[in-house]
Amino acid sequence: MVIENLQIAPLGDWLLGTGWQGGWLWSRWGVAVLLAVVLGLGFLAVAALRRRSGRPGPVLSTWTGAILGLFSLVVLAALVMCSTNVTRSLMHDYVAGPAFTRLVPVLGTNWTDGSLYTWLGVIVGLFFGVIYFCCWLAATLLSGPALGTMQCGRAVLEIFTDIARISPRRVFALAWLAARESIRRRVVVVFVVFVLVILFAALFMKKDSLHPAQLYITIVMNCTIFLTMLFALVLSALSLPADIRDRTLHTVVTKPVRKIEIVLGRVLGFTVVGTLLLAGIGAISYGFTVRSLRHSHVLTRDMLHLETLPGNGGYLWTGSTGEAHGHSHHVTIKVPKVTGDAKADLDAALVHPEELKYTVDAERDHSHELAIERKGDDVVFSLGPPQGELQARVPIYGKLSFTDKTGAPKDRGINVGDEWSYRSFIQGRSDARATWTFDGLRAEQFPEAQFPNGIPVEMTIEVFRTHKGNMEKGVPGTIWLGNPATGKRVLLYNFSAKKFATDTQMIPLHFSRPGRDGRIEQFDLFRDLVSDDGRLEISLQCLEYGQSYGMAQPDLYIRAADGSFEWNFVKAYAGIWLQMVLVLSLGVMFSTFVSGPVALLTTIFAVIAGLFSSYIVDLGGGNMIGGGPFEAAQRIMTQDNMISQMEPGFKTSTIKAMDEATAVVMRYLSAVLPEFNESSFGRHLAYGFDVGADLLGRCALRELCYVLPVLLLGFLCLKQKEMAQ
Repeated sequence: MVIENLQIAPLGDWLLGTGWQGGWLWSRWGVAVLLAVVLGLGFLAVAALRRRSGRPGPVLSTWTGAILGLFSLVVLAALVMCSTNVTRSLMHDYVAGPAFTRLVPVLGTNWTDGSLYTWLGVIVGLFFGVIYFCCWLAATLLSGPALGTMQCGRAVLEIFTDIARISPRRVFALAWLAARESIRRRVVVVFVVFVLVILFAALFMKKDSLHPAQLYITIVMNCTIFLTMLFALVLSALSLPADIRDRTLHTVVTKPVRKIEIVLGRVLGFTVVGTLLLAGIGAISYGFTVRSLRHSHVLTRDMLHLETLPGNGGYLWTGSTGEAHGHSHHVTIKVPKVTGDAKADLDAALVHPEELKYTVDAERDHSHELAIERKGDDVVFSLGPPQGELQARVPIYGKLSFTDKTGAPKDRGINVGDEWSYRSFIQGRSDARATWTFDGLRAEQFPEAQFPNGIPVEMTIEVFRTHKGNMEKGVPGTIWLGNPATGKRVLLYNFSAKKFATDTQMIPLHFSRPGRDGRIEQFDLFRDLVSDDGRLEISLQCLEYGQSYGMAQPDLYIRAADGSFEWNFVKAYAGIWLQMVLVLSLGVMFSTFVSGPVALLTTIFAVIAGLFSSYIVDLGGGNMIGGGPFEAAQRIMTQDNMISQMEPGFKTSTIKAMDEATAVVMRYLSAVLPEFNESSFGRHLAYGFDVGADLLGRCALRELCYVLPVLLLGFLCLKQKEMAQ
């Protein structure tokens, strides 16, 4: 179970940088002044543009084109300077570095890490360093410097005029037309196909799956994503070219309608239809998942037998339930010892069966509530619906560190030869340990009324065995608690780890342990072991010689609370909705300047590239083992291994230069590719982890930052398109 949810910083830190609170611009008065200036200037600009009649004059157009042309040259020069490591270092030392330092009091420390500033830099570089410069250069070559500059300036002013004169009434009217067109194209077929897929999938699903909730949720999420993306691709990419081909759009453009309103209306109309479709699919998916997982078990008195506990421990009434969905549960009921006669004590306990203590062992990631009733001389057992399968855990993660077998601190553990280097290992029966340091813990987060048994800690530890041992027993280990401020460490208790089995351990709020002098010492977790700034260390050690524990940072976390699974289900489908809106925007944008089939293929390529955006980032950054694409191709053809040095010479130098040039293109391409995987919350939902507000807000802002430029590009392309051809 690997859910990489660790790097989700608070939304403000991700958007504005980790030290944004120290910038005076983001103080209360700074934000008020910023909003007043932006809203005031925006209102004045919109009012001036809406009052203007006719085309911009030649003087204003020439000055606007000249200023933007010079600015595009500066941006293009900066992009060129950032293309290589040497020039990028020089630019940072002599130009960017001093400028960034002077902005620290205004924007806060580490403001350059903020996604908002990165997005602004990418937008400025894309529109002015690439698009405007290419248009200005083409106009200058065709019409001369003066006339070309005036034409570019006039085009920019007309763009802002069209944006300022958008009519919401016309946009909604065009959205209604797009929605009606979608319905006419029988998009309800997608809904019917989904229902048929779910019905047929239910016939072939394994009822005895080890993780049934994960199986059902994964299937419905994958079907939803596939059909929703198919709907968005076909409808957005083929609709506008079909209207242009059939000349139905000519009737629209002859009306007082602006091209940007056509683009906005199309995307808005398709989004409304897609939202309704997705809501229906989501309702069916939730009902299908809950209904498929609902089951109960039969338990009768004949299935239980009485066992005597040693000493005065009483009796255990144990047995197994009947089988359902390919499994059964072991049931244990504690019967107190009163008279010493097992039958008499059992009959006495059944007088008030609701007071009996019981456990129903978890199977297939769930358990059941047990109700015991006495009806005459008989006892009736009834098990409730499954519990624990559909969860929304809210984890608190810590920072992982290691110490080796001598006790020296290390960044990573040892490598046991596993090809997947995600986890590091600690050796058994040594001083090697893995330590998670948690920050910001407060007693108010864990009230005893809500956590009567202590703070739950869930961990999934990999066990590497150098000898077989007892495979059923597991590998023993210890859990230590430590105070990072005082250095105090306490052995909590021993536990047994099995490979990749999710284990829940409880950290009691109050406990006692024998001290060094042999006397019992009382501990209060938050008073003695959590530092004043809320830090706590949880350490694991392996006790068995020849065995090792493997762990990564997400493998141990404090389970602070549980969210609502229903609300988490809605948030997972909100991620699909964000992906759908982006695909709709891309499809409409591409369809404004190419034919329908080409727009469809281009949109599919953009989606696939977005799915592998992280790979492209690594490829562009030179982080791939085996070098860049040309070096990797050379190694494949020569059957050379991936880590050996290539022989020096002209051939190697040429390959390295080609890879460097390709890396530059990959770096700039990765900056504009949409990261579709970031908005996919299917794994969170299937594995029972809550989709946090920071993660959802981060994805929503990222999608918005992609959609706005895409809509603007679609408007620019449609504005230059001749409808009469």
